[in-house]
Amino acid sequence: MTLKRLLLIVMTVVAIASTGLSLFSSLQEPQFQSRLELYQTNLGLQATYWQSENSKDEDSQGIRAAVLGEKPLENATNQYEKVRESVQTNLDKSKNQLLQLSSQPVTTPTSPKPVPETPPITDTSRSTQQQQLQQSLNQLQKFLGELNLRLGILQAEQGQTDTALKTWQNLQQRSDINPEFGETAAALSGLWSDPPRLLPNAQQLIQNNLDGWFRSTALEQLYQLQQRQEALLTVEAAAVAAADQAVIKLAIIGIIPTLSAFIGLGLIIYLIGQRLMKGKAALLAQNADVPWSTPWDVETILQVFVLGFVLMGQLFLPPILSLIFSSLPIARPIVNVRLQAFYGVFVPYVAIASAALLVMYYSIKRYLPLPEFWFRFRFRDNWFLWGLGGYCAALPIVVVVSLINQQLWQGQGGSNRLLQLALESQDGIALGIFFFTAAIAAPIFEEILFRGFLLPSLTRYFPVWGSIMISSLLFAIAHLSLSEILPLTALGIILGIVYTRSRNLLAPMLLHSLWNSGTLLSLFILGSSSN
Repeated sequence: MTLKRLLLIVMTVVAIASTGLSLFSSLQEPQFQSRLELYQTNLGLQATYWQSENSKDEDSQGIRAAVLGEKPLENATNQYEKVRESVQTNLDKSKNQLLQLSSQPVTTPTSPKPVPETPPITDTSRSTQQQQLQQSLNQLQKFLGELNLRLGILQAEQGQTDTALKTWQNLQQRSDINPEFGETAAALSGLWSDPPRLLPNAQQLIQNNLDGWFRSTALEQLYQLQQRQEALLTVEAAAVAAADQAVIKLAIIGIIPTLSAFIGLGLIIYLIGQRLMKGKAALLAQNADVPWSTPWDVETILQVFVLGFVLMGQLFLPPILSLIFSSLPIARPIVNVRLQAFYGVFVPYVAIASAALLVMYYSIKRYLPLPEFWFRFRFRDNWFLWGLGGYCAALPIVVVVSLINQQLWQGQGGSNRLLQLALESQDGIALGIFFFTAAIAAPIFEEILFRGFLLPSLTRYFPVWGSIMISSLLFAIAHLSLSEILPLTALGIILGIVYTRSRNLLAPMLLHSLWNSGTLLSLFILGSSSN
């Protein structure tokens, strides 16, 4: 065995262990999807104030029902109750895990012993796990408090006053929730009690801890009881103005993807039918069984991914970048969202992508010039149709897989940190940096690496369909979130099919860019609705 091969084996083991630990740590983190769904629910509630110029017209009523649903308050209540139940379950799990971790004995290494099946708990590992669990616990507790405040308002607005008072009372009695949430719950209880009780700081508490429809509804109740007509009219006018914007936002994030998904579903049915009718002459059969001519072996493949992508991206570059950033005159912690976007997202991503591409280039340099169809970019081709059609076809498939995935993980499994930053950031420059990173840089880099290099390389050892499956799974695992593996694998399969049939990297790049752009656009719109 050569020294190079031995080093490659060691690096592969380290890379697998590092990736496994990252995936395991994501298991303790809440999923982003639940919060995202609630943002859309809140936007729908804000739109309930919307009234067209001819509100009694049948067409207007039909549009309102299509946008808001038949029972928006009831649907929102069901959504909030479902998320609250999931959050409470995950909160109990986190508490039990933290308790079990604290009760386990700490071992101090003394003399060599046989390696146990489960690694012993050390002071360092215990501290790290406790810190991660406590952070997750704090997030869940805060989220639960927000849910109960809002759920009570939904219940009260549907005439379920006793249920709402009980919801707020339970929130006041919890010692593990932010005390200000308890004070806000007390203020809301007073507003809907019979007779009402007005706390002196009720208005400030409502403005600090509620937003959107919930804030408007609570303030309307307060001003009606205080008989402050001018303030009441101001809140109502602001709510109606916000409702007009909410309807437009709902149309953008709901109607457009839905239409695209229906087009994609029709396209899938057509392509499958064509494949059954025409056989090898069908579009889906085009290049389906034609492998690439791969001049390198599995060692080169591992070298590119283990050294260039995993080790450089997870182990080597992060501490180097951290050291560089620590020497810059930037206040700690970074609170400016533009600096977070640039130094926390853009620079690390470009550095990791550049390192991986450099390793790939030097690994295959001696095989240049490459055989036909390697890293092929052809602008005079039908790549645009493949990319756009692949995007439409991916929508219904990934949506169905995502729904199944949510049932499997029950709100846990972590999510991409960029999604949370994009949702909560409303700075134009920061959003531009996020968009460039996710919608331009990521599709170029990831498609060159996963579809341009990995997938064709695997065809030396596997059939084309097997190479698509393996490369898609690795593509999903590389995002380091357990909850995203199934949806991203489904997306990766579509990307692989588009690339193998078109033999043009521009096609999966377009599909990938459209997918990330659509996700970011939805996040930007939903994030703006909370203000």
